[in-house]
Amino acid sequence: MTVITSPKMRSWLFAPGDSARKMEKAAGGSADIVLLDLEDAVAIEQKPEARRMVAEFLTANASERARLWVRINPLDGDFTKADLEAIMPAKPGGIMLPKAEGGHDMETLDAMLTPLEQAHGIEPGSTPVAVLVTETAAAMFTTGTYKGTPRLAAMTWGAEDLADSIGAMGNTAEDGSYRPTFELARSLCLLGAASAGVPALETIMADFRDLDGLKTRAEMVRRDGYRGMMAIHPAQVDVINAAFTPSVEEIAEAREIIELFAANPGAGTIGWRKGMLDRPHLSRAQQLLAQLDQ
Repeated sequence: MTVITSPKMRSWLFAPGDSARKMEKAAGGSADIVLLDLEDAVAIEQKPEARRMVAEFLTANASERARLWVRINPLDGDFTKADLEAIMPAKPGGIMLPKAEGGHDMETLDAMLTPLEQAHGIEPGSTPVAVLVTETAAAMFTTGTYKGTPRLAAMTWGAEDLADSIGAMGNTAEDGSYRPTFELARSLCLLGAASAGVPALETIMADFRDLDGLKTRAEMVRRDGYRGMMAIHPAQVDVINAAFTPSVEEIAEAREIIELFAANPGAGTIGWRKGMLDRPHLSRAQQLLAQLDQ
């Protein structure tokens, strides 16, 4: 199996595939990944034109291709095949699969992508996929089935489509926090991603003007284990990048912890200025430094 290598994955900015201006603005900014959207942001009658525009944009921005991904339409609809046939000749940096309902959907997508890669001079298996894993009620029960699936690069979750799927009138409480079902979706995504060994990505914050709230939320989910976040507006990108970048202090502490264990090989616990360290502390320090290499 081809090893998937990806650029930084802190910020993922959506741009409608039928707007050249918005795609250009998104690509010209500081987002780690730009998601050229063929799904929710594009009306049905505009999808053929959006496919053409996205393929043209990818071709015209070949030097940026690694960070230019495409969100295709879901597998249970009528548009996936046409999406892939239109964009794969232009060699997108990756694919986002929405409304997935389990690891079997990754197998299905892999079977669709492989012959297109072969036909267009792309190494088979090399196009990475980020998957949206909680957008339907059924999908909530399968977030742990993605381990070992082909092409998997990241997992994220969605609250808006899930609310529609279960008939909820809303997904947040009065204070803006997610209601229990949607907090469960967030947790299941995180656990599924950890099990699969890929980064978990937080869903969008719809109020793009509330940058203070975005900072608070991004920092919170990072502490929980998330490694990046979706954005719907360029103004959100720098806040997200900062929240998911280890601080100088965090890096220094992680290096100190690693050096302590290196100086005491075989030790299960080590006394430290902030208390007792054990092996999970070492693992977390190593994971934090690994983020710097992405």
